[in-house]
Amino acid sequence: MRVLVTGGAGFIGSHLVEALLGRGDEVWVIDDLSTGRRENIAHLESNPQFHWCWGTVLDKKLVTETVAKCDLVFHLAAAVGVSYVIKRPLKSLITNIRGAEVVLEAASAEGKKVVLFSSSEVYGKGNCVPFKESDDRVLGPTAVSRWSYATGKAVDEFLALAYWLEKSLPTVVVRCFNSCGPRQTGDYGMVVPRFVTQALLGEPISVYGDGQQSRCFSYVGDVVRGVLLLAEHQGAVGEVFNIGTDEEITIERLAFKIKEITGSSSPVVHVPYEEAYASGFEDMKRRVPDLSKIGALVGYSPSISLDKLLVLTVNDICQRLDIAPPRGLPVVESSSALVGCS
Repeated sequence: MRVLVTGGAGFIGSHLVEALLGRGDEVWVIDDLSTGRRENIAHLESNPQFHWCWGTVLDKKLVTETVAKCDLVFHLAAAVGVSYVIKRPLKSLITNIRGAEVVLEAASAEGKKVVLFSSSEVYGKGNCVPFKESDDRVLGPTAVSRWSYATGKAVDEFLALAYWLEKSLPTVVVRCFNSCGPRQTGDYGMVVPRFVTQALLGEPISVYGDGQQSRCFSYVGDVVRGVLLLAEHQGAVGEVFNIGTDEEITIERLAFKIKEITGSSSPVVHVPYEEAYASGFEDMKRRVPDLSKIGALVGYSPSISLDKLLVLTVNDICQRLDIAPPRGLPVVESSSALVGCS
């Protein structure tokens, strides 16, 4: 197939591009490197099936011309990370909402299927755990910029589903739950690479709040595998799917687990939310997906445990920091989760 991946130089996007090329597809990437990194795709640039277009999804001409070349669109380009969104709320909203609109308009004109990446953030402060795709959403006030990201991604979902209902444009929406793994950085508030880097460098491992908030950290290879299964299944069109893992852990326990895996002497310290972000910051207590819908349709289930995910991340960050992995660190093959993607 001929495939467009917007945001293809980003963390998830680059793994998706790699999997698509691995199965023989021709891939175009649009990315302005605002949160993506050239290093994520540098190893792919010698592949004649790979085409990188530096630019933004707000560039209607670029998006329209590129969509016209392709059979399928994966839309990942977005402002990401709590830290980034809080610091740049206006840019985040414009990029996420207008960007999705531009991509969907271009795809509709050409009749090309779109797989739109959303986020578990859309559930907000809901407490009906595990979250089902049909659950009500509970968001905080508009004065708290944290919730602008959840709102923007929800608008993207509404747009995608509206294009299906009114224009018969085949769209699939995936809500990612804390995707992690090699190539992810802590620059925009991602907790796993931040903790690992702090532990490896002997810095305090900074847990925000009381650390009793819990999350489910999913391996990026599992996410890519599930997304490709959905993209190929006609029954996924016009639907929303959670994707990730349901292995839950508190952030405080995560910090101590990473400290143990790395053999670090770093202390685990608690940082008030107002120091880490801003006054009035709100967080959700738990974020756990119900994976029954995606499991029933395409047989998806996560294959990499949290312990294996952390080992893969530690090895990756050691390579980037040019330091030796901790003694006794297990060997885990990352390719095992990508079986069926190539």
